Amino acid sequence: MIASVRGTVLSLRLDGVVVEVGGVGMLVHTTPRTLADLRRGAEALLHTSLVVREDSLTLFGFAEADEREVFEVLQSVTGVGPRLALAVLAVHSPEELRVAVAAEDLVALKRVPGIGQKGAQRMVLDLADRIGAPSGEVPAPRPGRGAAAAPAPAAARPAPSPVVEALVGFGFSAKQAEDAVAAVTAPAADGPGAGGGAEDAGDLAGTLRAALRHLGRH
Repeated sequence: MIASVRGTVLSLRLDGVVVEVGGVGMLVHTTPRTLADLRRGAEALLHTSLVVREDSLTLFGFAEADEREVFEVLQSVTGVGPRLALAVLAVHSPEELRVAVAAEDLVALKRVPGIGQKGAQRMVLDLADRIGAPSGEVPAPRPGRGAAAAPAPAAARPAPSPVVEALVGFGFSAKQAEDAVAAVTAPAADGPGAGGGAEDAGDLAGTLRAALRHLGRH
């Protein structure tokens, strides 16, 4: 198993990073939370998990070892593979996930695209004794609490397509993705340089992370 990767960041993508290790560029898939702290040309240390399939070897990496451990535990849940586990960590931090599981907050768990009512229930049952206890106070379990808020109305400003495509890749609908990106970028619409210039992967990762937070609240 490749437990960690340290090297120079060669390039950033919306779903991962290429790190040069011993002259070899290694593609590591990761979350917007980790991507937002990486910079091209800087050194990176990622805690990694290698997923072996019959036709592929895929490396997933995280800034914190705790994220990697939660990523691996998530895959023990029936129906949760590495891509869905990554989507869970794109929406919830490990601590937020622990709180949601401990509180049996199915609404929070269902905010992850690809997780429905039954999937959320399985996560609560399968992860309760395996994911660890949250560090803070946990709300009392209230099964079926609340309903997800209605999607925000679409903004007139077109969303940057790379971020929308990344959100769709995580499982959100195109409309959800467009509305979320419009919501988190709207204040910048009238600012200097709005609508022009080259898009930087680091900036896009920050936008993607903000959009995921917005979707997590809705």
